[in-house]
Amino acid sequence: MEVYNTSSSSADFTFLGLFNRKDISGVLFSIISVIFFIALMANGIMIFLIRTDSRLHTPMYFLLSHLSFIDMMYISTIVPKMLVDYLLGQRTISFMGCTAQHFLYLTLVGAEFFLLGLMAYDRYVAICNPLRYPVLMSRRVCWMIIAGSWFGGSLDGFLLTPITMSFPFCNSREINHFFCEAPAVLRLACADTVLYETVMYVCCVLMLLIPFSVVIASYARILTTVHHMSSVEGRKKAFATCSSHMTVVTLFYGAAMYTYMLPHSYHRPAQDKVFSVFYTILTPMLNPLIYSLRNKDVTGALKRALGRFKGTQRVSGEVF
Repeated sequence: MEVYNTSSSSADFTFLGLFNRKDISGVLFSIISVIFFIALMANGIMIFLIRTDSRLHTPMYFLLSHLSFIDMMYISTIVPKMLVDYLLGQRTISFMGCTAQHFLYLTLVGAEFFLLGLMAYDRYVAICNPLRYPVLMSRRVCWMIIAGSWFGGSLDGFLLTPITMSFPFCNSREINHFFCEAPAVLRLACADTVLYETVMYVCCVLMLLIPFSVVIASYARILTTVHHMSSVEGRKKAFATCSSHMTVVTLFYGAAMYTYMLPHSYHRPAQDKVFSVFYTILTPMLNPLIYSLRNKDVTGALKRALGRFKGTQRVSGEVF
C-alpha cells in the first residue's frame, strides 16, 4: 500500500514561475511589466471613452466596455503578484491567497469565454440582419448578455474552486507555474482526481467549445454576407476586421483548450506556461487594440476627448 505524506492545508505554496532562468529573467520581467501597463492603460481608455462619448453608446461598445473591465480585472489577479514577488525575491503564496486567486481567475476568464461568444453574435446580427438589430440587441438584451456571462463565470468559480482546494496536497507544495491554475495545482494532489477532471472537462466543453462554436458560426455567416457585398473596399475592410478578431479569439480559446481539455499525458510544464501566457497576459492587451482602438469610431472619440482636455487646459491657463 502506497503512503503519501500530506501537508497542512494552511501551508504556503511555492511558485516555480516564469523567472526561474536567471539569464533571461530580467528581460521577461521587463516585457511582462510593459504588457501589463499597456493592458491597463488601453482597457482603461476604452472604458473611459465608451462611458463619456455619446457616439459610442451602442450595444457593441457597451459589450466592449465590459470586456475591457474583465480584462483589467483578470490580468490584475495574476501579474501584479508575479512582478512584486520577482522584485522582493519571494515565490510563495498562502493557501487562502491561492484559493482566492483560483476563484477570481476562473470566474473572470469564464465570464470572458461567454462574453466573446455573445459578442460575435452581436456582430452577426449587425451585419447579417441590420433591420432587426435594434430589437435583437436592445438594452435589455445587452444586460442579459452581461448577466449571463457573469453568471456562467461565477458558477464555474464556485463549483470548481472548493473541489480543487479540498484535495490533500503532498509535502512538495511547489507549483510549476506562475499562478494557481487548476491543472498545475492538481499535480500536487495526493488523491485520485479522475472524477474531478471529468467534471472539469464537462465544464470546459460548456465554457469553451460552445462559445467558440458560436464565434465560428457567427463569423462564417458574416464572411458569407460580406463576400456578396458590391463594394470591393467594404469587403477588404470587413475581411481585415474579421481576420484580426478571429486571430485573437483563436489564440484565447485555443490556448485555454490546450490547458483544460488536452489529456495530461500531452502536457509539459514549460509548454503549459507558454500557453497560459497567451490567454492570461497577452489577450488582455490585444483585445482593446484589435477590437476597438483600431477603428474610426474609437479614434474619433479619443481625438474629441483630447480636444476637450486641451480646451480645458487653455481655459485654466487664461484664468491663472
